Amino acid sequence: MTERTADEIKQAVLERYSASARGQLEKQPEIPVETVGEDECCGPAETAKEETSAWAEGLYSAKELGAVPTEVAQLSLGCGNPTALAELRPGEAVLDLGSGSGLDCFLAAQQVGSEGRVVGLDMSDDMLELAQRNLAKVGATNVEFRKGELESMPLPDGSFDAIISNCVINLSPDKDAVFRESLRVLKPGGRLRVSDIVWTRTPTDAEQRDLGSWTGCVAGALEVGEFVSKLEAAGFVDVTTVLKDKMHESGVTSADISAIKPQACECC
Repeated sequence: MTERTADEIKQAVLERYSASARGQLEKQPEIPVETVGEDECCGPAETAKEETSAWAEGLYSAKELGAVPTEVAQLSLGCGNPTALAELRPGEAVLDLGSGSGLDCFLAAQQVGSEGRVVGLDMSDDMLELAQRNLAKVGATNVEFRKGELESMPLPDGSFDAIISNCVINLSPDKDAVFRESLRVLKPGGRLRVSDIVWTRTPTDAEQRDLGSWTGCVAGALEVGEFVSKLEAAGFVDVTTVLKDKMHESGVTSADISAIKPQACECC
């Protein structure tokens, strides 16, 4: 099995999630719930609406799910609930990396209120179209979606109080660039609060080269210690990780990761 290039990985990820978004767009409004295959990123293998709801309820509270239209709540793929970690406050500016269909943006928008703002960043035109459609349903006036890549964010320096992300950083072939860009766009003292997939063991070469596993959120995941060291190398401090299942037999689990941009940052 040959080594995968960054362009190969990005193209595979783009094709997979664009196809997922197109499927959802085609099914709305007649069938608002997307069927998620058993190898979809962090999603359920079941196809029934009730079972998909049970999966969502495992990540979000009933209050959170009840605050958005049902189809919006059921169309998001993820491995955690970053808005529950972010400690968002009224008036803050928030960036969601890999915002997908927009659920975490809408939840963050409620927390920061009318004086705050939320920007969702995604590289897929189809996902952005889906997010815009969902935005129209939600009616949030403090949310916008922009096209861009995590490794080169089309955003100004020091723009955000907080960055959130839900099972997306693992999809990037260049995490160092993602972390450098995250530090750049955060304000001094700003915080990174993400949910992501991590390895609790060292993956084999074959596991890391599998392109299908890359798009399924596994092959590109970092080992826990590597996630921490890369964030620190980018300039973040106070990095912490909380594993959801430390003894997961596959060696892959979800984790909540937190980090802070220093108040006096001279690294960007």
